[in-house]
Amino acid sequence: MNFLFQYLAVAKMATDDYVGFTFFVGCMAMMAASAFFFLSMNSFDKKWRTSILVSGLITFIAAVHYWYMRDYWASNAESPTFFRYVDWILTVPLMCVEFFLILKVAGAKKSLMWRLIFFSVIMLVTGYIGEAVDRPNAWLWGLISGLAYFVIAYDIWLGKAKKLAEAAGGSVLSAHKTLCWFVLVGWAIYPLGYMAGTPGWYDGLAGLGLNMDVIYNIGDAINKIGFGLVIFNLATQQQAE
Repeated sequence: MNFLFQYLAVAKMATDDYVGFTFFVGCMAMMAASAFFFLSMNSFDKKWRTSILVSGLITFIAAVHYWYMRDYWASNAESPTFFRYVDWILTVPLMCVEFFLILKVAGAKKSLMWRLIFFSVIMLVTGYIGEAVDRPNAWLWGLISGLAYFVIAYDIWLGKAKKLAEAAGGSVLSAHKTLCWFVLVGWAIYPLGYMAGTPGWYDGLAGLGLNMDVIYNIGDAINKIGFGLVIFNLATQQQAE
């Protein structure tokens, strides 16, 4: 019984602990988003249920990890880098899968999906090495991670994915463009957090008072929930049509 009490106990949070606050809010927001997506699945035709399911899985996986990251921060007052990258290695490829799912109507092949997944994994693995394993060479690993990111951005903005979206037209094209903006602008938050927390030629960022955990937490909530809402809106429009 004592073990159960200790497990359920919530660590005290200081009133000025903005990092802990963003961990808590991020966890609750993504948990609520998961419930919303899962409960709305049966409102759509079968062809859109997979997309809504993936949206719910993205926010659910993130909510579980944020629960652990919140407790880790409260107990150790240090960034839960390992848990964060485990979350990303699961959720970011799923976000790439969403592009394939909405473009299937225009004939998207699985090769596009696997290409996006491959470069997202490269982006994350090299980012983790730079942030947690080989910090003296963080700039180099960050460069490799950034190149993988730019390949993804090119594919969806100018490459095969863009052509498929234009072929689909209508609400699919509109949703694709919105997701592209999430990748271009929303995902740009992560390199900012990376540079604020690692040594390199960009050391000046650390002096701006930026906290990488706050940056990451806000970025996660906006990007993951936002991705899901775009898919939900697309499914709703397609259902009406």
